[in-house]
Amino acid sequence: MKTVLMVAEKPSLAQSIAKILSRGSCSSRKGLNGACSVHEYTGSFMGQSVRFKMTSVCGHVMSLDFIGKYNNWDKVDPAELFSTAPTEKKEANPKLNMVKFLQVEGRGCDYVVLWLDCDKEGENICFEVLDAIQPVMNKAYSYESTVFRAKFSSITDTDICNAMNHLGEPNRNEALSVDARQELDLRIGCAFTRFQTKYFQGKYGNLDSALVSFGPCQTPTLGFCVERHDKITSFKPEPYWVVQTKVSRGKDVSLTLDWDRVRVFDREVAQMFLNIVKTAREARVESVSKKEKVKQRPQALNTVEMLRVASSALGMGPQHTMQIAERLYTQGYISYPRTETTHYPENFDLTGALRQQASNPFWADSVKALLSEGINRPRKGNDAGDHPPITPMRSASESELGSDGWRLFDYITRHFIATLSCDCKYLQTTIAFSVSTESFTCTGKTLISAGFTEVMPWQSIPEEESLPVCERGEVFTVDEVKLLEKHTSPPDYLTEAELITLMEKHGIGTDASIPVHINNICQRNYVTVESGRRLKPTNLGIVLVHGYYKTDAELVLPTIRSAVEKQLNLIAQGKANFKQVLQFTLDIFKRKFHYFVDSIASMDELMEVSFSPIAATGKPLSRCGKCHRFMKYIQAKPSRLHCSHCDETYSLPQNGAIKLYKELRCPLDEFELVLWSTGSRGKSYPLCPYCYSNPPFRDMKKGMGCSECTHPTCQHSLNSLGIGQCVECENGVLVFDPTSGPKWRMACNKCNVVVHFFENAHKVRVSSESCESCEASLVIVDFNKARSPLPGDETQHTGCAFCDPVFQDLVELKHAAMRHPMHRGGAGRRQGRGRGRRPAPKKPKDKMAALAAYFV
Repeated sequence: MKTVLMVAEKPSLAQSIAKILSRGSCSSRKGLNGACSVHEYTGSFMGQSVRFKMTSVCGHVMSLDFIGKYNNWDKVDPAELFSTAPTEKKEANPKLNMVKFLQVEGRGCDYVVLWLDCDKEGENICFEVLDAIQPVMNKAYSYESTVFRAKFSSITDTDICNAMNHLGEPNRNEALSVDARQELDLRIGCAFTRFQTKYFQGKYGNLDSALVSFGPCQTPTLGFCVERHDKITSFKPEPYWVVQTKVSRGKDVSLTLDWDRVRVFDREVAQMFLNIVKTAREARVESVSKKEKVKQRPQALNTVEMLRVASSALGMGPQHTMQIAERLYTQGYISYPRTETTHYPENFDLTGALRQQASNPFWADSVKALLSEGINRPRKGNDAGDHPPITPMRSASESELGSDGWRLFDYITRHFIATLSCDCKYLQTTIAFSVSTESFTCTGKTLISAGFTEVMPWQSIPEEESLPVCERGEVFTVDEVKLLEKHTSPPDYLTEAELITLMEKHGIGTDASIPVHINNICQRNYVTVESGRRLKPTNLGIVLVHGYYKTDAELVLPTIRSAVEKQLNLIAQGKANFKQVLQFTLDIFKRKFHYFVDSIASMDELMEVSFSPIAATGKPLSRCGKCHRFMKYIQAKPSRLHCSHCDETYSLPQNGAIKLYKELRCPLDEFELVLWSTGSRGKSYPLCPYCYSNPPFRDMKKGMGCSECTHPTCQHSLNSLGIGQCVECENGVLVFDPTSGPKWRMACNKCNVVVHFFENAHKVRVSSESCESCEASLVIVDFNKARSPLPGDETQHTGCAFCDPVFQDLVELKHAAMRHPMHRGGAGRRQGRGRGRRPAPKKPKDKMAALAAYFV
């Protein structure tokens, strides 16, 4: 029996599709990577009985990066990244072992059906999957097709079965357009980012940004925000005056009239008109006009409109909105959420989708009325040729979806019902008045037919907008006339919704990447999100954009990126050559990069006005090993140490507190050690500032502290304080923290595992001897006589923290409490025996057995 391997983009998606195609009769098992399940069943494929295996990936299998040595910022000229630096595909998440997992499941398979998301990114993942599994699949006859692509837009029985019955092929051109975008963003972004980060962080101490990044899409996105900021700051308010009149008819009718001249900018002229109107006691109705108007129902919903509404009405950021929408999609509540289309295809079952909502109490009445009276065909929109508009596929409740999930689903469903409803009709009445020689008007609206506003009540016509019935020639009493002084006001900061509109208009990013670019400028501390989800640029964001304008405006204007996006779309359509587009674009940006480097002084002039020189920033902390003067600790992101005498800057681990470590010095370079800590419930370790930035040994990497240093005799190194292999991660070593008393602990130098032991002990030391059972280093523990938990009158005991029965109740495994993601350096596992070279304890394969062996 032949085997068909089917691959979806997410585990939950694979489970849903397998359940539909197998009619619920599949068996499931975990894959070797633990993250993806495999669902198996038998069925028919291409006229023969086959065994189906349905599994998934977790997004992209591979990611693009430079080969090893070109990732070293200190040794590679950023200009090399445009052409000479080779790139390679690496596993996007090495911990998942996705390539090995796919090869294990794909070995011996005869056919593959790709159920990846149906957009350009999905097509790209198709070929990543094929690269992994095709070498291990059974060889086919030369005329036989073995690779198939399923096209679907929702997780419903009808759509999934229809996709299985009409399989196509993956689109190589669309996948290439994603490859081109990835390589362009990598090379251009890294080159500019590395240069300006090193240049500015080496000169200024209060940038308050760990990375001064540049992105071909990110930077124009920031440019829109700063452009609005510039309009606000350069705006000069101008006074103007308005004549306001209030009239009434009897006790029940009171109207405020709008002046036909609207406003005047000369106070004396305004005063003259006020004097004219003040003489009148009556306002005469000159005309009454009535006109029936229509408020159109919305077009079908696409991604950009969903993001706009979620930000402006629901208060949800674009990135968060897309995460929720993807979850609703994979759970089968809505159709595919990434689409540019606002037009339903003729064969779309609108009535069937609407009928799914007939039992939901929130809109059941509107749905039943539409079903009985007949739905209206949605307004004609734009057909981008990708996916149908975002549509609810089944009913749901808040308890099923959670708060934010329900709010988004509620809007999507109401929007869909509104597209099938009638337009809202109302009567607009305009009454023209004459007060003395001046003309005034009053406009009101009266609802005729609510239409779609029944299900979207926030768009309804308020009752208070209706006007009283009156006729030409009627007279109203003038109750009040006054002159209002007002000022012209600047525009407000861009909202996320407005920014999304500008990005779409200028072709910056795609419906999938727009949320990512907005999120990036927030994370880089270029903008802050204020109330109303308004984006206010920070000092750094403003100076960067002004600097780009000063050196090369095209780096921040949307024009070049918009042109590049058009070329990428041509690759996807098969109308442009991948290599030619890539080379042409890189050549342009390479020339721009060299000009930017040559012109950096003009940008620097703006930076020095807004930021303090690094030598004038920070507070003295530890001594430099070269000149023995105090270096300054700069807390602003990225935190670092700077020696103004040597003009050298040294990196530090981020997201923790730094303090001097007992004035102890590194035996290699005489730099005073500092202690990095995440708090009493977290981790801490000492480090040498020089070694941290300049690894002294071949097996060390940049960014390692003393807990990973392989110095053979230093009292602070891994070889002196390392106890045993971590119980959870592969390469970590549990290292004793000598500063942690009296709540003593050892912590993994890779992950966030912390082992608390011997609380209230007077002294704890690491012995040179090893445990005979697990080969971990023994520990020597001294207790105070009054508080000793040891048997008899003993106050000192030497033993293995993992195996010694005397210690078994004094050891507790925890995870470090962290306010931010833990800084993680890299280091190899210790090897060898003897003092300072003790091997890690033997680690059982089963995690439960491991915990039992260590802590029971």
